[in-house]
Amino acid sequence: MTIFVKFKSNIMSYYLFLDDYRQPEDTFKYTGNAMYINKSWRVVRSYDEFVNFILQNGVPHTVSYDHDLAYSHYTQEENIPYDLYEEKTGFHCAKWLIDYCNDNKLKLPTGILIHSMNPVGSENIRSLFRTYRKSHKLSS
Repeated sequence: MTIFVKFKSNIMSYYLFLDDYRQPEDTFKYTGNAMYINKSWRVVRSYDEFVNFILQNGVPHTVSYDHDLAYSHYTQEENIPYDLYEEKTGFHCAKWLIDYCNDNKLKLPTGILIHSMNPVGSENIRSLFRTYRKSHKLSS
């Protein structure tokens, strides 16, 4: 039996940049992605700001994620201890957004970028979206 889930067209036209201290133009310097200097970005610095901004403004067209949003997140560990952090990471933000869109039958942002310099954290965020897209394809 195939289940069809209709998603609301909810994508807003803004670009959301999640980072605890960098600006989008700083990110252009090491990624070379012109989007960081050619688009007008709304900047949020924490999990709470991220959630509140989306709840107030709708789901953005594009989100660019940093993983490490607090000093305690800067680690070289291969297995990130998410359950031990007091402050939530970009991974938590991505998970919240996926759950929020899924629970409300909303589309995910068209663009998902990850500008974090933390390779393990970046891959964890990428993996969340890959897993969601795979499971969504199987159910539609």
